[in-house]
Amino acid sequence: MLMTNKLKYDTPVLTMGGVDIGYSNEIKILGLTIDSKLTFNSHVADVCKKDLNIYKQLSRAAKITWGLHPEVIRLIYVATVEPVIMYAASAWAEATKKLGIQKHLNAVQRGFAQKLTRAYRTVSLNSALVLAGILPLDLRIQETAALYEARKRAPPPSLRDAEIERVVAYADTPHPAEHMDLQFISLADQQQVEEHSNYAVKIFTDGSKIDGKVGAALSLWDRTSQFKAVKLKLSQHCTVYQAELLAICRATRIIRDRRETSFGIYSDSRSALETIVNSNAPHPLAAETRSNLSHCKSQNKLVSLFWIKAHAGLEGNEQADKLAKEAAQTLKCKPHFDLCPVSFVKRQIRMDTLEE
Repeated sequence: MLMTNKLKYDTPVLTMGGVDIGYSNEIKILGLTIDSKLTFNSHVADVCKKDLNIYKQLSRAAKITWGLHPEVIRLIYVATVEPVIMYAASAWAEATKKLGIQKHLNAVQRGFAQKLTRAYRTVSLNSALVLAGILPLDLRIQETAALYEARKRAPPPSLRDAEIERVVAYADTPHPAEHMDLQFISLADQQQVEEHSNYAVKIFTDGSKIDGKVGAALSLWDRTSQFKAVKLKLSQHCTVYQAELLAICRATRIIRDRRETSFGIYSDSRSALETIVNSNAPHPLAAETRSNLSHCKSQNKLVSLFWIKAHAGLEGNEQADKLAKEAAQTLKCKPHFDLCPVSFVKRQIRMDTLEE
């Protein structure tokens, strides 16, 4: 297949073993139909036809049962229709700006919007979409393509100054034979905390987000009292989850540089701890934490991870929570962590779509 947008061109003549090789106008690769002019008209027509068949089957079922519930129709639309159409959207999203492609997409979406709102056939598509609470398909496809671009290449125009948080490449992770068998212990009350406090240094970590400001903190304790506090600032677009991971990561970095041989890390974020103990989790902060723990193990240091209940009156946890809130509200310095999470990028792209 010869792909070009030129109006006039000389068609190359190809032969193999004295036999002419013919040209194709379309090639289907991994479910995506590519035409020689890169219009993607055939691909859109095929997926729309497939979705219209789904709509007809839904209509027959609705007639038998006196109409399906709108939420059931919405579930069918979100879980089946949209994914079929948006397959490989990043490759052909530009085509949705053409009027002919939009007509194909509107024909599919109109039927579902009418059934969701139970409106007359004469209702306008825009009104039905607004009442149904679903976005136009052409904008959803462009949204999916923008998210793919942000994950792989560059963030959207509204976030040009931000660096996207990217997962750790598989080639940069330790060999499976070198994975550590990490576990954390859940502690429900003060008594259990005291039973698991026989460490030279105990480090309580916490993260906080208040009024759009994000902070994390560490409270270092010896046998009896706090002897050091560390406050960390994160960018406004960061999440509490990132703050919790950053605090634990910084704790392992401190442990790596100290001389004591036994340490306990106490966090009230179960999700952060589960990410760290999962050797396949590709989050960069979790990967760095596991690397620090591996280094500590080579130094013959004992490091234990604990989950403790938040706001349960545990002295170390309450102190770490107080420090994290102070870090979020009062700390004025360059952020210690400023990578933009994909969830924030996704939310920003959705806001741009809604505005359009």
